[in-house]
Amino acid sequence: MVEPATDEFPGVDGLDGLDGLPRQARRTPRNPQETEPRTGRGIQVSRRHTTPDAHPYDEVTWEQRDVVLTGRDGTAYFVERGVEFPDFWSTHASDIATSRYFRGVPGTPGRERSLRQLVDRVVGAHTAAGRSAGYFASDEDALAFEHELTWLLVHQVFSFNSPVWFNVGTPAPQQVASCFILSVDDSLESIMDWYRAETLLFRGGAGVGVNVSRLRSSRELLSSGRPAAGPVSFVRGADATAGAIRTGNATRPAAKMVVLDVDHPDIVDFVECKAREETKIRVLRDAGFDLGVGGRDLGSVQFQNANNSVRVSDAFMRAVLDDAPFALRARRDGRTVETVRARELFRAIARAAWECADPGLHYADTIDGWHTCPQSGPISASNSCSEYMHLDDSAATLASLNLMRFLRADGGFDVDGFVAAVELVLLALDIAVGFGELPTPRITQVTRDHRQVGVGYANLGALLMAMGYAYDSTEGRATAAAVTSLMTAVAYRRSAQLAAALGAYEGFARNAAAHRHVVGRHAEASAQACPAGPADAAILDVAAAEWERARALGARHGWRNAHVSLIAPTGTIGLVMDCDTMGIEPDLALVKTKNSATGSVMRLVNRTVARALRALGHGETAVAAIVAHVAEHGHVAGAPGLAPEHLTVFDCAVGARSIAPLGHVRMMAAVQPFLSGAISKTVNLPASATVDDVERIYLEGWRLGLKALAVYRDGCKVGQPLSASTSTTG
Repeated sequence: MVEPATDEFPGVDGLDGLDGLPRQARRTPRNPQETEPRTGRGIQVSRRHTTPDAHPYDEVTWEQRDVVLTGRDGTAYFVERGVEFPDFWSTHASDIATSRYFRGVPGTPGRERSLRQLVDRVVGAHTAAGRSAGYFASDEDALAFEHELTWLLVHQVFSFNSPVWFNVGTPAPQQVASCFILSVDDSLESIMDWYRAETLLFRGGAGVGVNVSRLRSSRELLSSGRPAAGPVSFVRGADATAGAIRTGNATRPAAKMVVLDVDHPDIVDFVECKAREETKIRVLRDAGFDLGVGGRDLGSVQFQNANNSVRVSDAFMRAVLDDAPFALRARRDGRTVETVRARELFRAIARAAWECADPGLHYADTIDGWHTCPQSGPISASNSCSEYMHLDDSAATLASLNLMRFLRADGGFDVDGFVAAVELVLLALDIAVGFGELPTPRITQVTRDHRQVGVGYANLGALLMAMGYAYDSTEGRATAAAVTSLMTAVAYRRSAQLAAALGAYEGFARNAAAHRHVVGRHAEASAQACPAGPADAAILDVAAAEWERARALGARHGWRNAHVSLIAPTGTIGLVMDCDTMGIEPDLALVKTKNSATGSVMRLVNRTVARALRALGHGETAVAAIVAHVAEHGHVAGAPGLAPEHLTVFDCAVGARSIAPLGHVRMMAAVQPFLSGAISKTVNLPASATVDDVERIYLEGWRLGLKALAVYRDGCKVGQPLSASTSTTG
């Protein structure tokens, strides 16, 4: 565990009352925006997995492998022979790490050829930066940090977001953040700055979001007296730029989010723009054009490089329920341009999402209610996947923990190990904020002033399955809520300890009251959580103590970070960590295939089924028979010896037994109160779902307090990257 080199922090028994303030603080009132001076002593790092006299690599058995990736026609497009990985890494994980994260020109002496080189490059840069910035109390603590971080990465306990692997320790700009929110004003100069900033960020492997609601609508006039082009026109231009980076980027495709407020006069055009293009794709496909994932003709279609979301207010959602009129307002003077029926507009949103999975929704008032820094500016957009929601022109560096690495052999959750990992990861992320490079002075200033980071997790679906819990169950939601609460509580407690040693984030003083209020809301939500059994009750007990410490320390010192947690999609890093499930998602199917933009096809078989069967009390003979059934049929329906009450444990997002759509929404609602940011999550719908179903899901997401929500109806897009294997349809 990581502890500050000071004895001034009170324990839980030093608290007085629900406000979490130390008794001394209550006896000596202060200005609520004041914090105690930093100690400047640095941080002590305790060892959990390593020893000073041995390197973490020494306990690993290493082996050489050949990485050969082939396209749809069987032609090899990537070949790297003799690369080195631990023997417990799957071939899928080593294939992805080699092809995506190893730096240097293939076939040259400077090319990375071992996971050791990759990890040393990244960990070495973090350790050196931490030393120079005074993070460590001693050289021994710096070495402990280096060893512990190395151990966690090599053993697939967590992963930084992809830009860290792409850029850190290389001659390239040290872009570490994966999540950016930009701003654009109603001027051509600002629009060009937006295009340029996006291009620079895509080149570094980041995702970008922007709210275009400040742009005048096509129903308003320019100073020349001519109609404005409207935001959709400029979104089209930005999409084309992203498409060029998508095909030329050596790291990963461009990823972006475009948001428009629901009261913008061009809202209908925005809502329908991607649905119209999907109709075009189907017509062209039927005419023989190649428009699947990575298809050569896809570049001729517009709006294919961004997720779209509509930012809806509580007032709009209430108008939908009441079937009331709703005003669309001019950008410059706020006058009413048109009055529409809210329910009809909501229906158009749902219909478009049914047709092409866009737009999603951002619930504006819920987002604002959890804003830690309202005095620094509003929250108007998110990153490309809707998990990072904070100030315009800001960035967040993320890391995700592999929850399956905390499942003990006896089926319990390793609380102490999880706490220690969150502490270390938060420390590493804050160090990265200091040395990470950002593309514009404005983004640099806002990010350095608020130090937004995001600790999250992957493999929740696999964890619940392995514990014998159905994803859509009281037990599953209780466990997810407890783990998420503990994660954010520890992150905030560690952030407060960093503030004590190094200072609170620059913007804390003007946002102190709001930030303390939000942390208090998190703690209250945790106290109100209902455990479903002794396992999650024990996790919540530890979380309660951590929340008390986080609040008490924050009252004295503030926090080092304005934003500490979220749930990212973890698409690439989840596979590198050998996760069966990504982010908060359940498994897509027990057997599935992944189609990449380069044409390669990977078959992924769930590795958690056998462990889940043992947790449910099945003997080895029964386990072998059921696993063989899954291998043949792709599902557990009809498996020999599997009790009917256990079938739900193996329910997946699609296939013969799929989780009900509202089951996805309920899981999101269970964990949302414990996150600084939001959740990157798709509510999977069967092909038979209706527009009414989409409406109900979007309404329920608002009622349950989600910040963002998106849906995907199976088969609604001609090309979908991840799908159930053909053998899973039952």
